[in-house]
Amino acid sequence: MNLPLDSELLRTFVAVAAAGNVTRAAEQVGRTQSAVSIQIKKLEETLGESLFERGSRGVALTPQGKLLLVSANRIIGLLDEAAAAIRAKPLGGPVRIGIPEEYGYTVLPRALAAFASQHPHVEVTVKCGYSAAQLAAIDADELDLAVIFDQEQPTTGEVLFVDPTVWVTSEVHCVHENDVVPVAIYERSSWCKKFAVGSLDKAKINYRVAYSCDTSGGLKIAAVSGLAIAPLASSNIPAGCRALTEADGFPQIDSSNVVLRRNPRIKSAAIDGMATMIRDAFRPISVALS
Repeated sequence: MNLPLDSELLRTFVAVAAAGNVTRAAEQVGRTQSAVSIQIKKLEETLGESLFERGSRGVALTPQGKLLLVSANRIIGLLDEAAAAIRAKPLGGPVRIGIPEEYGYTVLPRALAAFASQHPHVEVTVKCGYSAAQLAAIDADELDLAVIFDQEQPTTGEVLFVDPTVWVTSEVHCVHENDVVPVAIYERSSWCKKFAVGSLDKAKINYRVAYSCDTSGGLKIAAVSGLAIAPLASSNIPAGCRALTEADGFPQIDSSNVVLRRNPRIKSAAIDGMATMIRDAFRPISVALS
């Protein structure tokens, strides 16, 4: 008969694994050293496996212990998430958020859907567009929150992460090697002319505008198809493409801050909850690019 695993035993196990020492783990979980040792022994007896190798300087995970640690962290995380969801006070009211197209197909849709599902009484309204338009909407009290790109220093707002903009080329169609490089640009963007095209001018790269559009999706099409190289955020490079580096003769365009900007005149618990959701949604990208 397989005995069920006790979540408290798993929490103690994770604490010992992280501390590498029973005494320090006991201090962290608020138990005596002997109580922690008894819990670890009970967990090992339940599983029929040794989880730690004991030494004079502390403890180290056995292969089975390492295997358990992955599942234990996941189980504890799910338990904590479930408890937080049950204890959380239901949110209500409107939340209006502006997002850039760059993350409108990747990070934010899942997060926004999860927020709407968890808080069905919150009226979520999303506006997708350029950063300048989002900032104008905040100034006009048409938005409560906005995720924007900001090249200014210092930045006003909460920096979620730094997402460098680079020139991107197809891995199959090496058009960046042409004598006159075809480039794709935003048709109505002062940023594109100042920073993207400006970087080519500074590097003295011969180019021609071969593709113009109003969306990052259009720039991706140009890059993937091999029609042109395109300026894209590092976190948004499509499959089949790669960033051009100084080794290729192309400079980095800029290092834009991805910023969460809040409307200082409008506050609510629902807006705070949405801000937390956005912050958590971008954390994996921040870690990956750091």
